[in-house]
Amino acid sequence: MRMSRAFGNTLREVPGEADTASHQLLLRAGFVDQLMAGVYSWMPLGWRTKRRVEAIIREEMDAAGAQEVHLPALQPVELWEQSGRKQALGEVLFQLMDRRERGLALGPTHEEVATRLFADHTSSYRDLPVTLYQVQTKFRDEARPRGGLVRVREFTMKDAYSFDADDAGLDESYRAMFEAYRRIFDRCGVPTVPVEADSGAIGGKGSQEFIFLTDTGEDTIVLCDTCDYAANTEKAEFIRPPAAPEDPLPLEPVDTPGATTIEALAALLDVPAAKTAKAVFFMAMARPGAASHPAASAVAAASAERDTPVFAVVRGDLEVNEIKLSNALDGRALRPMTDAEVSEHGLVAGYASPIDAPSHVLVVADLSIPDSPNLVAGANQEGTHLRNVNYGRDWTAAIVADIALAQAGHRCPRCAEGEAGGTLRTARGIEMGHVFRLDYTYTKPMDVTVSGADGQQVTPTMGCYGIGLDRLVAAAVEQHHDERGITWPASIAPYDVHLVGLGLTRDAEVAADAERLYEELRAAGLDVLFDDRDESPGVKFNDADLIGIPMRLTVSSRNHKAGVVEVQRRAEGEAEQVARGEVVARLPSAASGGAAPTHMQ
Repeated sequence: MRMSRAFGNTLREVPGEADTASHQLLLRAGFVDQLMAGVYSWMPLGWRTKRRVEAIIREEMDAAGAQEVHLPALQPVELWEQSGRKQALGEVLFQLMDRRERGLALGPTHEEVATRLFADHTSSYRDLPVTLYQVQTKFRDEARPRGGLVRVREFTMKDAYSFDADDAGLDESYRAMFEAYRRIFDRCGVPTVPVEADSGAIGGKGSQEFIFLTDTGEDTIVLCDTCDYAANTEKAEFIRPPAAPEDPLPLEPVDTPGATTIEALAALLDVPAAKTAKAVFFMAMARPGAASHPAASAVAAASAERDTPVFAVVRGDLEVNEIKLSNALDGRALRPMTDAEVSEHGLVAGYASPIDAPSHVLVVADLSIPDSPNLVAGANQEGTHLRNVNYGRDWTAAIVADIALAQAGHRCPRCAEGEAGGTLRTARGIEMGHVFRLDYTYTKPMDVTVSGADGQQVTPTMGCYGIGLDRLVAAAVEQHHDERGITWPASIAPYDVHLVGLGLTRDAEVAADAERLYEELRAAGLDVLFDDRDESPGVKFNDADLIGIPMRLTVSSRNHKAGVVEVQRRAEGEAEQVARGEVVARLPSAASGGAAPTHMQ
């Protein structure tokens, strides 16, 4: 491609709306263009990179035995009602009506459609296992798009769906996809860490995310400093600091004027935060008719038909994990109670007590509470707390569950034994991919069965596996850039070689030689971006650095007279003078980092 004919321009100024390196550089280098918040057009340069990412993904999916399909983005809403996910997704689901007033949705994902397709074309266990995948546009009405391509409302996803006759088959399908993901991210130059994760609205019995570690990430993960335990904080377990054993002491009211926070209470009474009980209030939104979350308790499921006030209690040195709390409550959406609602439900803000809590309030206690004797808790009376509150003697909760947030400094749940073992640290990151063991989350409510080996009907078990291509491109830029611009890995760069011609309008011989070299490179199977513009060397070199193609060749009058071409790797910065007649022969391995380059059609 000749830059004199290329569509799009580079930008000198950093766009004001761009808050991450990848967002800034992809806009400045002319890879994407923002149409509106969370919606981007892919420019020619960006589209070529995205197609190279797609090619890698397809190669690995095919090698893992998956078969490519293409499923409709426009879906009947009743499919989402049948699976129970319409209400779970809420406002994230784009909905519309057709001219016959039938409800439709723009697919945010395709579990329901893939399950229906499988059911329509599979009847026997002999057809299993099967894994279907696609590369397709998804739509999600995100409340706060951010980070350029990291969180958007329209994006491209590679999603795959496996169907197996039993758990052993699912284990094998899951392993194949997990290993394929490792290879995909490695080939795209994006290092990732697999972490345990919450399955969220997708559901199932377990999942793992592939996290790209970066300070600009919106996910927080915990990692053990001793073993390989890693988990998203939404899911992470930890060993709670143990409370000292004590005999229960008599309840004792104590005046605590103005002590409405754990910090103020602990300071006033000169006790550690771990000797207090923290109260946090939420409203759990109703989920009438919705399928139960796999982690839900019977009590939580029974209250799901109505909005429910929730009184969450954790030890004062811990924090409530809203995702874990939601899982304990049938996966219901939560929001903080307003001050008015706290009063309306018979609670005193800053002094609320789990003792004799109103019967309509659902009390949920963290695992730390039953094991912590003689805590200080509210008395549900302004300016008063109670000393020596003991779980079981003075109060009980409707649900006791792990609802606490893992934090840096907590002990690892996998390798900590006694006083030894690992300590958790936290890091920020971006989710690159997510793999789920769905179990029967979709096949059972959608009544999918196949005939088994004994002639009886069997419900297949499922897995699903997603990669966001747009954010994978963004992560590659976050990982590979410097102060001058992008430094693309050769595997996903839009072109293999950036040919820069200097002084072409002033020197006919140099211009002719640059044209010959351009054609020789193309004949050798290399994809070439040829800067044939009538611009100054500074403009051309700045644009080459910004765009970030791995190998740059420079043809100029000085080089032409010396019989050489300047060859420079973008990521290394050192230029080499290569004899003109040797350039093409030396480039294939150099441009691709030692392997044959990926070519565009």
